[in-house]
Amino acid sequence: MNAETSRPPISVQLYTLREQTALDFPAVLARLGAKGYAGVELAGLSGLTPAQLSRALGDAGLGLSSAHVGLNVEGGFDAALELHQSLGCDTVVIPSLPHDAFSNVDDVRASADRVNRAAESAAARGMTIGYHNHWWELARMPDDRPALLHLFEHLAPEVIAEVDIYWAQVGGSDPRELVAALGSRVGLLHVKDGPADVPKSPMVAVGDGVVDVPGVLAAAPGAQWHIVELDQCATDMFDAVERSYDYLVGNGFSRGRA
Repeated sequence: MNAETSRPPISVQLYTLREQTALDFPAVLARLGAKGYAGVELAGLSGLTPAQLSRALGDAGLGLSSAHVGLNVEGGFDAALELHQSLGCDTVVIPSLPHDAFSNVDDVRASADRVNRAAESAAARGMTIGYHNHWWELARMPDDRPALLHLFEHLAPEVIAEVDIYWAQVGGSDPRELVAALGSRVGLLHVKDGPADVPKSPMVAVGDGVVDVPGVLAAAPGAQWHIVELDQCATDMFDAVERSYDYLVGNGFSRGRA
């Protein structure tokens, strides 16, 4: 394996471009593919049928890194797994659980039980389940460790962590230490940047904020994908997404389309 192929491919969580996909999903995919993105992480189908989405992905030259699917998704979680499997998506990530699911150790264990049941459904279909953090999973438990680490201690070993490195820092953790503590459980990284002060602050293109992106990525060498996600920006969102690509691929942290 050469240095280029050893770098994780770059994807973008399409929640970032939700306003644009609502207007013209295929055009968004075409622009991402033309930029060089290797894949996307789905956040719904934005009104397309599975066949239409598959065609648009193929036309853009994009793969599916993963998809966000909530446990309470309309139509049922199992049906959502089947839909995404039909698209060729083999990794589904639970985007969040409520704040109070991480208020104490017992609640964290109950949350793990919910995720483990979902993981059994995914495993029956040959799919992988992951969990994506926000800032509230970094609340400290009585042993002074983040609730997220307690969660993964109770999760089945096949459940992967999709670590959102920005939210980890907003939550008061050092994202480098967090991904190092999770080790081989880190399957995906949400790479975002910004002031990392309060949740409502606008984010910025990756590389323009305070997150030590190179250090965090180096601490998670086993990540399968680097996924750009920007929840909100004060600048043009597509510009921030394209500049994030330039930073990550231009500096050799991630790789674009072959």
